[in-house]
Amino acid sequence: MVASIRSRGPWLRLGALLAMLVGWMLLATASNPGATAVLLPVKGPIGPATSDFFVRKLSEAGEANAAVVIVTIDTPGGLDTAMRDMIQAILAAEIPVVAYVSPSGARAASAGTYLIYASHVAAMAPATNLGAATPVQIGAPGASDKPLQKPGTGDATDEKDQGTEQPAAATGTAMERKAVNDAVAYIRGLAELRGRNVDWAELAVREGASLPADEALAAGVIDLIAADLPELLQVLDGRKVKVRSQEIELKTAGLVLHEVEADWRTNLLALVTNPNVAYLLMLIGIYGLLLEGYNPGAIVPGVVGAICLLLALFAFQVLSVNYAGLALIALGVLLIVAETFVPSFGALGLGGIVAFVIGSVMLLDNDVPGFSIAWQVIGAMGLAGSLLLLAIVSFAVRARRRPVMGGAEGLLREVAEALEDFEHKGLVRIQGETWTAVSNSPVRTGQRLKIRKVDGLTLEVEPTTTDRGETR
Repeated sequence: MVASIRSRGPWLRLGALLAMLVGWMLLATASNPGATAVLLPVKGPIGPATSDFFVRKLSEAGEANAAVVIVTIDTPGGLDTAMRDMIQAILAAEIPVVAYVSPSGARAASAGTYLIYASHVAAMAPATNLGAATPVQIGAPGASDKPLQKPGTGDATDEKDQGTEQPAAATGTAMERKAVNDAVAYIRGLAELRGRNVDWAELAVREGASLPADEALAAGVIDLIAADLPELLQVLDGRKVKVRSQEIELKTAGLVLHEVEADWRTNLLALVTNPNVAYLLMLIGIYGLLLEGYNPGAIVPGVVGAICLLLALFAFQVLSVNYAGLALIALGVLLIVAETFVPSFGALGLGGIVAFVIGSVMLLDNDVPGFSIAWQVIGAMGLAGSLLLLAIVSFAVRARRRPVMGGAEGLLREVAEALEDFEHKGLVRIQGETWTAVSNSPVRTGQRLKIRKVDGLTLEVEPTTTDRGETR
């Protein structure tokens, strides 16, 4: 019995060691429940695809109980609705969100500045910048260009915003002033929530101010500067942030970075909402339906056109469309179609191409970064339309010059063959058909006859002559 216990001694010691190791691992896991830091990139113009991807991945990171989400930002700005969806997701997040403008040379302009202010921690890499957050007017200008007046002069109101005295008169249209004031109130609320520089936030909106990383840190716009991600994790370790009324201490030392990439849905949405692709989809849809109308029953052009047109309408719904440009494009298409029915000698078609090109230039506002149509695409489509119009006109001219191939006029160019001898009336063959013919001259069987006139079902003919004037 003693020998048996002794023989089991090493196994008991090994089991105890394993139990201690498992307990230490469980204790470490309990002290740091989030084992990873999710790296969420925001690169390029902020649009519906970016917003959809960001919101979904941020929610997944919260469900996975990640320790922190690091949002790397390099954007020129984007659409207001997409930006606000992303900010709402940040404010509702149950895990800390760190906005990090990187790598060096990147920027967080316009909508990116709002993301910086909304995040729990704001960081920048050296040689980066943020700001220029003034909203731009999309579509037609406002109804009034009358500037605001001082209080007591008529129809203006008190122009004090959060205790800051404003100029006596504000420039711009009423719609532009409303957009700016709304953006100022929005970013000031974010700045007060995160305890960052409120006055500079308003300056970035009203005057489009920008700051490099070191000045942003000195002005209290951001919280820290880090050269790279390892340094960022190091300086974040031990920092306390407030997440949904609860103070959390960040434990980022030794965290594993997990970078998420765009899935097929995000790539497809980004492709469809690309201004150039949406523009081409609209053209394919219009011409597909036109071809189906010209050739009923072709099916394929109609199906493809309908699908492409619906995708284009979806893209235009989420893009900053100038509806005057869209109306000009529709007018141009109608004029080009009318050219095929009305003999205007190219006037309607040329006017349609001009309206089409001008409408294309106006279609998507260039003021929104990354959401304008490339002029090369517009030029190529205008050139293609011009070549198509030129081909149609040339075909029409050639068709007009060609001899008539059918009807009574077409028979005047044919040569008949006599089927019998006759002096005044007999039978002839033309184009494989037998006709009754009359002639003022005697006709012999097999003789070639020239048709002079068509009178109902009777042909008036005469014998052909050779160059020597001999009757054959």
